[in-house]
Amino acid sequence: MNAEDKFQVRITILGLHVTYFNSFLYCQLIHRVVDGVCGRSVPRRTDYGERWSLTEWVELMNTLSSFIRFAVGRGCSDQEIQELLSDLDTAHAEAVLQCVRSRFDEIRHALVDRTNGISSTQLQDFNWQLKLALSSDKLSALNTPLLNLSLDLKENGIQRMVNIEMNKEELQTLISALEAANKVILKLKAH
Repeated sequence: MNAEDKFQVRITILGLHVTYFNSFLYCQLIHRVVDGVCGRSVPRRTDYGERWSLTEWVELMNTLSSFIRFAVGRGCSDQEIQELLSDLDTAHAEAVLQCVRSRFDEIRHALVDRTNGISSTQLQDFNWQLKLALSSDKLSALNTPLLNLSLDLKENGIQRMVNIEMNKEELQTLISALEAANKVILKLKAH
């Protein structure tokens, strides 16, 4: 069963949970779920009365937030979203679509931040200088180009600076590794 089929099953279950929920309140709920996806406060079951058992509420929240992350993460078109929500009545499906469409950039930014947060170290800024070493304590005529790379890193909320000095061969190795990483990222973006 692929991811879209799994969502179709979950949306069918979701449809059972929201059939007696008016569109206005449902729209508010969807926006509150998006707030949760974006790192702000999530909706509380008590804010919506006793419509759902605790199990139904958790399933509803998980389904909605997973669907929103899936739709934005995959960059689904309006038509694709409507197809995935085909088991919901038109008003409820339209509420989800409108919310995802209106807050797409905000959701995407939150997902990117969440993904970046997986690593404890993040590159904040960098600077580089090209130097020419004319001599050393062992050789009187060296004439070797050197690159001084300064990286500003943030690790677990703490800023630190790392300085790296590379010769031409080390720089070429770094460039090759970065080009390979870029190719992988471009392939992931294409899918």
